[in-house]
Amino acid sequence: MKVMGNRSVVYRKQVEAGGASHTPVSIEEGIATVKKMAAIKGDRPYKNGKKRKSKDQTIQIVLHLGIDPKQADQMLRGAISLPKGIGKSRTVIAFCDGAAAEAAKAAGALEAGTDELIKKVEGGWSEFDVAIAHPSMMGKVGKLGRVLGPQGKMPTPKSGTVTADVAAAVKEFAAGRIEFRNDDGGNVHLPVGKTSFADSDLKANIDAVIEHFGKVKPASAKGHYMKKVSLAGSRTPSVTLMTSM
Repeated sequence: MKVMGNRSVVYRKQVEAGGASHTPVSIEEGIATVKKMAAIKGDRPYKNGKKRKSKDQTIQIVLHLGIDPKQADQMLRGAISLPKGIGKSRTVIAFCDGAAAEAAKAAGALEAGTDELIKKVEGGWSEFDVAIAHPSMMGKVGKLGRVLGPQGKMPTPKSGTVTADVAAAVKEFAAGRIEFRNDDGGNVHLPVGKTSFADSDLKANIDAVIEHFGKVKPASAKGHYMKKVSLAGSRTPSVTLMTSM
């Protein structure tokens, strides 16, 4: 395989280890290749002379789907809980009041409330990963669309972040339940774990993602649906996985 001359030494070694190839491989082989690439370090130490440390990289799956993102009935948006988690807890806030707010905090919400919390977020505070809202709060929370929308944090019923059972949602999202939505190219990006995960755990998560998207295929989507599935570490090239969909 030809590699561009301006690529780093690490990248070249990762390509030699099987990265950036378009030849589909099994999920097991894909996991092994990504882990092998993630373990490759540069030969040079940092300027202070210390050796470079290996970091636990996030492994991400990218699905290129045969959908038309311009068609509203083919857009994919929702949330999924993976059987082995993603190796990271998430910070959650909840827009609710009374007993629901107390239950949300008990379930792990960083903050829970109504007017004061809305004002805080409206003022620019964004030190959280997910926002949950009770349906009765959406009349007030709706004005945060211009703030939370661009960040991908606006509560929506489709993603499971607008729900009457706020405490349950807080618990799920804090534990690693992840939201998704397709981009303009019909791609969906999702984390499936860390390089430190056991191969069997990563495979269980990948299988769950592929199975989930097979089930949510839009009825109006025509032709080959799951066009390409790729796997990569946060600092590695990708590998292409074999799928039967």
